[in-house]
Amino acid sequence: MTDARLSSFTSPASYWQASRAPRYSLLFALPLLTFYQVLAVLLSTGPRAVRNGADVILQDLFVAMAGTWGPLLFMICLIAGGLWLVARDMRAHGSRLKSRVFGAMLGESVALALVFGIAVGGVTSRVMGLLQTLTLPPAPGLDWWTRLMLSLGAGIYEELLFRVLLVTGLAVAARALAGWSPRAAGIAATVVGAGIFSAFHYLGPYGDRFQIYSFMFRMIAGLFFSALYLLRGFGITAWTHALYDVSLLVLT
Repeated sequence: MTDARLSSFTSPASYWQASRAPRYSLLFALPLLTFYQVLAVLLSTGPRAVRNGADVILQDLFVAMAGTWGPLLFMICLIAGGLWLVARDMRAHGSRLKSRVFGAMLGESVALALVFGIAVGGVTSRVMGLLQTLTLPPAPGLDWWTRLMLSLGAGIYEELLFRVLLVTGLAVAARALAGWSPRAAGIAATVVGAGIFSAFHYLGPYGDRFQIYSFMFRMIAGLFFSALYLLRGFGITAWTHALYDVSLLVLT
């Protein structure tokens, strides 16, 4: 009985399903949120007082509703909502969490982050008809720890804003307002969301200088992240995004 249950759980199909479920996916993303918030607090004074742009956008929505209590309300809603989804999922499955699943998810995220730049860069080069590598020079005025904080924030908040909220919202709107089929609405939402995701990186005082290659790279990256989110869930997508950005930080 024990061997049968173990082999069933560790089968590829079982891991594929479990790692996408909220009880694993959201808890797996929790350390990213924690590391980002801790660094944001420690770096919240002086010229290093910057935050990830997607985080600012999400918090500003709550500030518009609740004033100075907005950031606290945002964090409470984010954590409480995530824990509620985790608790509901655990009640539905009635099983204990397995540490080996989290370990496998981390290994998968590392592997995806390693091949991500090569895959997206290769597709971008084919689309653009040229061979070029994307280099991201350090933003002026930002030290290593601040850039690390922004890299972690990109994984958690950009995936939350651009994949979970934006792409889902655009798809729902296309179906409700235009009467499109789920497939057509999903494809259109993914493409439009990827374009918005790419344009987002050129906004604000720390935005990059616009280049057509980097725009196309990030737009294709948005398509890849959307596909990864649909296939592997929020947690692995957030970690893959964060680890890829951290790898650029280490290499530059």
